[in-house]
Amino acid sequence: MGMPIIMPGDTTLDQAVTDLIISVAMQETSLSHILNAEGEKMEAIISMEGTSPEDLMRMNRSAELITGAVTRLELILQSKLELFVRCPSVTSSSMNGTGGES
Repeated sequence: MGMPIIMPGDTTLDQAVTDLIISVAMQETSLSHILNAEGEKMEAIISMEGTSPEDLMRMNRSAELITGAVTRLELILQSKLELFVRCPSVTSSSMNGTGGES
């Protein structure tokens, strides 16, 4: 998936909400790739011969840092999505299919 092109202009409320939801989805996809790569790195380290307890401790610390950062980013993304639920104009128009335009 390439980067979306967002053109300035007469953007409707519905389009703005859609663009923001798409941006959250893209960020979620990126975070899942980061976690998957960390898991693959852990599998590689564990399967290596001669892996020391110190190596495993370093790997564990790295995994803790990555998962902590991803968790914090997930909370931010959740807050971003919750803005739409709290916004009366979004919940009364975009979310029920009436279109948002007057």
